[in-house]
Amino acid sequence: MPSLDLTTNVAIPNEREFVLEFSKFAADTLSKPETYISINVKHNPNLTFGGTFDPAFLLTIVSLGNINPEKNEKYSKQLFEFFKEKLGISGDRGYILFNDPGNSYLGYQGTTFATIFGKP
Repeated sequence: MPSLDLTTNVAIPNEREFVLEFSKFAADTLSKPETYISINVKHNPNLTFGGTFDPAFLLTIVSLGNINPEKNEKYSKQLFEFFKEKLGISGDRGYILFNDPGNSYLGYQGTTFATIFGKP
C-alpha cells in the first residue's frame, strides 16, 4: 500500500500512460515498491479551486507507516512539481490530503494489516 486518488479538471490525453508514469513516480517519492502502489485518476471537468475552473487537482494519499509531518513536506514538494510538469497545474491550485489510518483500519486479503503485521 499506498493508495493515491487523484481528481483533476485537466483532460489528460493518454490517461493510461500518465497513470503508469504516476505509479512509478509515487513509488520513488514514497520509497515504496511499485507493487504496493495503487493509483486512481479521475477527470472531473467541474472541479473548481478558488472559484475558477483553471487547472487544479485534489489528491488523497492513504499509506501506512510513512505519513508524518517531515516526510509530508518532502512528498508535497515533489508531487506539486510533478503535477506542474505533467499537467500544467500551478502550486496554488491543489490540495494533498495525507492519511495514515492505522493498521486496524485498512483491509487486505480478507483481513486487516493489524492481523498481517501482528500489531494495531
